[in-house]
Amino acid sequence: MAKNIANRTDSGTNDVRDRILETASELFYRRGVRVVGVDLVVEKSGVAKTSLYRHFGTKDDLIAAFLKREDLDFWSTWDRVREQHPEDAGAELDAHFEWIGERVGRDNYRGCPQINTAAEFPESDHPARKVAESHMREMRRRLKTIADGLAVAAPDRLAGQLAVLINGAFVSMQVFEPGEATSLLRDAAHALIAASRS
Repeated sequence: MAKNIANRTDSGTNDVRDRILETASELFYRRGVRVVGVDLVVEKSGVAKTSLYRHFGTKDDLIAAFLKREDLDFWSTWDRVREQHPEDAGAELDAHFEWIGERVGRDNYRGCPQINTAAEFPESDHPARKVAESHMREMRRRLKTIADGLAVAAPDRLAGQLAVLINGAFVSMQVFEPGEATSLLRDAAHALIAASRS
């Protein structure tokens, strides 16, 4: 019986934390991290300020949690796509451009949360910037794995070029015509790959 009560308490605690994080994530993404204060998060999530600080010691901790949540979402999609092309690096890369192109083409897309937040926090030791930089390093690492499978002369250089290409798409959504992002990404990547093999 005591175990069931404990489970209900843990579940309620997790529900409150999830509600705070869900609300903060939506506000941070749509409005920007610096402009959204904890009072607005408290108001929109319907929780007490003490609850917010119980789960997230500071606003910086809440921002870092938001980025980690976005990170998990991004990499889980990446992993699902990768698993569909275990032996074909070229097909995997094209498939990544398919979902990334679709993502940046959404009406409600406001850019990469990691890039956006890193731009708001120039301090290298800020918790949010550390999460954002970790995301960028992971992107480069994963692209290097793909580049290794493409039989190019300089896989690490190609990985860096592909990272610049993808990050460029994340911040260029306003200039894309509807449905254009995927083909632009794919064509540019194929040109980079061809140049890496010549």
